[in-house]
Amino acid sequence: MKAKNDKKTKEFLEVSRKYEPSCMSWQAPVVWDHAQGAEIWDVDGNHYIDWTSGVLVANVGHAHPHLAEALGEQAKKLLNTYDFPTPERLNLARKIIEHTPSHLDKVFFVATGSEATDAALRIVKRYTKKFEVLAFWGGFHGRSFGPMSVAGIGGIKRNFGPLIPGGIFAPYPYCYRCPFEKAYPDCKYFCLDYLDRIVETESTGSLAGLIIEPYQGAAGFVFPPEGYLKKLEEWAKKRNVVFILDEVQSSFGRTGKMWALEHEGLEPDVLCLGKGMGSGVPIAAVVTRSEIISCLGPGEMSSTLGGNPLSCSGALAVFEIMEVENLIQKAAENGKYLHEKLLSLKDKYPVIGDIRGKGLVYGIEFVKDRKTKEPAPDLARNIVLKCVENGLMVGKLGIYGNVMRIAPPLVITPELIDLSVLILEKVLSEF
Repeated sequence: MKAKNDKKTKEFLEVSRKYEPSCMSWQAPVVWDHAQGAEIWDVDGNHYIDWTSGVLVANVGHAHPHLAEALGEQAKKLLNTYDFPTPERLNLARKIIEHTPSHLDKVFFVATGSEATDAALRIVKRYTKKFEVLAFWGGFHGRSFGPMSVAGIGGIKRNFGPLIPGGIFAPYPYCYRCPFEKAYPDCKYFCLDYLDRIVETESTGSLAGLIIEPYQGAAGFVFPPEGYLKKLEEWAKKRNVVFILDEVQSSFGRTGKMWALEHEGLEPDVLCLGKGMGSGVPIAAVVTRSEIISCLGPGEMSSTLGGNPLSCSGALAVFEIMEVENLIQKAAENGKYLHEKLLSLKDKYPVIGDIRGKGLVYGIEFVKDRKTKEPAPDLARNIVLKCVENGLMVGKLGIYGNVMRIAPPLVITPELIDLSVLILEKVLSEF
């Protein structure tokens, strides 16, 4: 392989080391310059296939012409109004309500996913007049204090205490590493039955709601077994617990459905959206029922940049692109194709302990030994670096830092999938 030019990259990375803190997440040492669709070029002109979507954001692909045009036209017209309504915000609100489950009829716009989950938690606490929230091991809902207080990953909240009171934590169904050492389906959803014991022993009797992701991203793309989420929803309804579904990462076609909730016909009380909603433009939303959000009076919740006309124009363009280019169906079909390719690698390479996912979001969990399932974070890091060196932009994550994150833009083609898997297999063969 021809050695890559990295002169400008080294210069920019030195600027980063000099002026930026080291608190951001670890990434391969690449300085992006521009991207198109599912392909990236760095500042030195080196080319990569994108398996990141900029952390599951660029669902309609990078620099989509229609999205760029919509943003350009809006930027010449109006950028921000605070809470004054605009046609763009109202049209987007109507669009979201028309496309989400029929029982949801109100949408509140914010700027980021963290802001959306934080708002959801506050709404639920105000509505129920209770303060406890049931959350799950491995959960990631954002980095502000509200979401951080219901985070199920220690690294997110360590040394930031004291946190907001009321977080109660239960095991997420991480079947590959079941904390109860049981196996699905013989377990009969034991972790779900265990919830009552947790609430009985940890709650003060003030349980307002629960918050959960359809799949856990930061924990390593952990997917619950089929039927779990519906049973959890039923559990919540029986106990008058408000059900918050955090689809900041999983919405807008990522799992092969517009919303991940469609896979099991879920009817959450509160739905959080973000990331792919703007496909690079900062925008997020809380979708809920009138009955719930009417607990707030005028001026009791707002967002300086939430629902600004620029972001709303971008989100409307994202809807149009997804419909015209049939990206949801493509995500389902190409995701199935990618999954088959990845499974073929698992048969060849014993360092792959587990492959899991849906649509165009997959995780490859690397282990030192398949029997012991001992995590291999150093191996995962080296494989990621080698993939990037060979032209495949990819990242890693997971509770143990041993999971490769695979989440290409929904516009990726079978041809680019083939090239991607060839690069990954080349790297795996070297290890």
